[in-house]
Amino acid sequence: MSNLQFNSLINLSLTQESGQTSQSPWTHNSVGNMEEFSELIYLNIPSIINELSDETINLNKLPILLKLSQDKNDLNSFGCIYQLPKKVNKKEFSLNFDNFSNQEIKAIENEIEDEIKKIYNLDFDLEKFYEFLSEDEKLKPSIDFCNGLRLFIAKDPFECIISSICSANNSIARWTKSIDRIKHNWGERVEFDSGEFYGFPGPNQFLDFYETPIEEADADLHSYEIDCYTHNLKSCGVGYRAPYMKKASKMILEMDIDEIFSMDYDEAFDLILALPGVGPKVADCILLYGFGFEEAFPSDVWIKRIVSHLYFDGEEISADKTREFGISHFGDYAGYAQLYLFHYARKSGLMERINK
Repeated sequence: MSNLQFNSLINLSLTQESGQTSQSPWTHNSVGNMEEFSELIYLNIPSIINELSDETINLNKLPILLKLSQDKNDLNSFGCIYQLPKKVNKKEFSLNFDNFSNQEIKAIENEIEDEIKKIYNLDFDLEKFYEFLSEDEKLKPSIDFCNGLRLFIAKDPFECIISSICSANNSIARWTKSIDRIKHNWGERVEFDSGEFYGFPGPNQFLDFYETPIEEADADLHSYEIDCYTHNLKSCGVGYRAPYMKKASKMILEMDIDEIFSMDYDEAFDLILALPGVGPKVADCILLYGFGFEEAFPSDVWIKRIVSHLYFDGEEISADKTREFGISHFGDYAGYAQLYLFHYARKSGLMERINK
């Protein structure tokens, strides 16, 4: 196993904490000057040999634990080590690197590198973007507050769809907690040397989820007190969004979600907008963080106020006008501009001044 190195400008901590609705933040640990982030991903390796029973295990995809580490004083690089699973959904097996040839290990590490580059958008030229920001006096100050901030792209587009629906009219802390509860309730449990991690359930699983404690209790003939029933969506804190999530899951199963990657922005926007619980802002979040449409400009009440204050002298503007302005004014950088605008307003005190 190698310690994979990435030499790109990125602030991993800032990117994780920026509230992007691709996924909840990865497990975080801080040791001295080092920031560590761990998460389960899946690689396209369909089968392995279980040394404990000498049988071939068909996993569909191989669970891998990524452990990223970055020195707080060096935003131009970070490292990654990875672990193989010890147990998947209580199925115990022995896996080590003797199971793989050098060529297979290299293939695994190449796929890990590709996944990390995708998730953290490492091929995006931040320096060129900063040149663009420097030409806009309104946005130029955001560089200092957002240095190294990148898009945090979904490991799984479906997880982004559910996360984004959950984020509507919700705080970052609440929706991320709800997503983590969903994973713990129904996700595939994978045990590594570093502990247990959970995958995100698929749309077919969502169809079978109970929406409320009452629905779950009815199915169990009320064998326990109602407070004991927590294996339902509303107990995960999603509130009125529970039926939206189930209906959206059904619609996702009826389409080829991967086709969205090859659509143009307007076609993809109209398709995603048709999902239950999805308005224009959530649709743009899904396209930006789930599918990498960097021309999307998610516009909610906060972005509307920020854009109004910076570009329209405080004039009252609609969310639709805000979105149209962002797409036309920032062009291919719209998604990044929105991300930097929002974070800059939060961290600089601009948002508090606007609200006075």
